[in-house]
Amino acid sequence: MRQAYMTETEHGSAEDPRSGSRIRALLHSWRGDPGIWRRGFVVAAVAVATGLLMILHAQIPNRVGNVGSLTETFLPWLGLLVPVLLVLALLRRSATALVALTVPAIVWLNLFGGLLSDKAGGDGELTVATHNVNAENADPAGTARKVADSGADVVALEELTGDAVPAYEKALAPRYRYHSVQGTVGLWSKYPMSDTRPVDIRLGWVRAMRSTVATPSGDVSVYVAHLPSVRVKLNAGFTASQRDTSADALGEAIARDPVGRVVLLGDLNGTMNDRSLNAVTSQMRSTQGAAGDGFGFSWPASFPMARIDQIMVKGVEPVSSWTLPRTASDHLPIAASVRF
Repeated sequence: MRQAYMTETEHGSAEDPRSGSRIRALLHSWRGDPGIWRRGFVVAAVAVATGLLMILHAQIPNRVGNVGSLTETFLPWLGLLVPVLLVLALLRRSATALVALTVPAIVWLNLFGGLLSDKAGGDGELTVATHNVNAENADPAGTARKVADSGADVVALEELTGDAVPAYEKALAPRYRYHSVQGTVGLWSKYPMSDTRPVDIRLGWVRAMRSTVATPSGDVSVYVAHLPSVRVKLNAGFTASQRDTSADALGEAIARDPVGRVVLLGDLNGTMNDRSLNAVTSQMRSTQGAAGDGFGFSWPASFPMARIDQIMVKGVEPVSSWTLPRTASDHLPIAASVRF
C-alpha cells in the first residue's frame, strides 16, 4: 500500500502540490539545461533596445520627420512589447531573455507606473472641462449637454464652426450665464468673465483665447487653445512645424499673463511627453498627471491612444482629473477639479 502511494505521487497526482503550478513545472524542466543562457539573444537584444528607447527618447532627433516627437506621442504603448517579449522568452526557454526583459519593464514602470493609480485628492473649488467638438459634429446640442453634465463651472470648446455656434450657445445658456466665442474656440462660465480677447498663436486666424474668470475663490486666467493638427506621412514623417510654432507663441503668452493663477484648456495636438510643447509644459502641470486616474487618453474617441486634449494649470493645485463619456465628436471630453 505504501509503495503504491509513493508511485502515484511521483507521477503527479492531485495530492502533489506541484501539479497545480505550470510556472514551477516550466522552471523545473529548465533545471540542468545548459542552453538556457545561450538561447534568446535576439529577444534579449530587442528587450534592451526597447528599454534604451524609452530612457533616451529625448535624444531621438526631430530633424528628419519629427521622429522624436512621434515616438514621444505614443511612448506609453512601447510597454506592450514587454508581455510579447515575455512569451517569446518563455517559448525560447531563455534565461538570458528573461533577465534582459527586466530592463524595459523597470523603465516603463518608472516612467508611467505612477499614472496607474488614482491620485484624486478630494473636493476642489473650481471644476473645468474642455472638448474638441469636431467641426463635422452632427449633434452639437447633445454634445454640449453631455459636457455640461460634468458639473463643470467653466467649459471650453474647440473646433467651433459659425453654423454650429448658435446650437452650442442655446444648449449651454441655461447653465452658463457668461460666454465668449473667439474664432473657432469658445469659453462658457458660471462666473463673470473680463479682459476676454484672442491670443495670437501665429496662424493668421483665431484658434486661441484667454479670459479672466472671477470665481468665488479669486480670479483665474483661463486660456482656450486649439493648436494646429499634425499629420503622419510616409514621405514627410510627423509634420508638426506649424503646431510647434503655435505652441511656442502660446507658451510666451501664458508666461506674460498678469494673473498668478492660470488654467489652460484645449486640444494641443500633442502629449505631455512631446518635447515640442516644452514652451507650455515646462511652466504648467498636467491635471491628469498630478491628480488623474490612468492615462486619460482622449483621441481617437473610438479607440483612445493618446491624450492630446489637455488641462494644465499654474498657481492652482489639481485635485482630480478624468475623461468624460463619448459624444458625437472624434475626441473625448475631459474635466478636472482644482483647489486655490
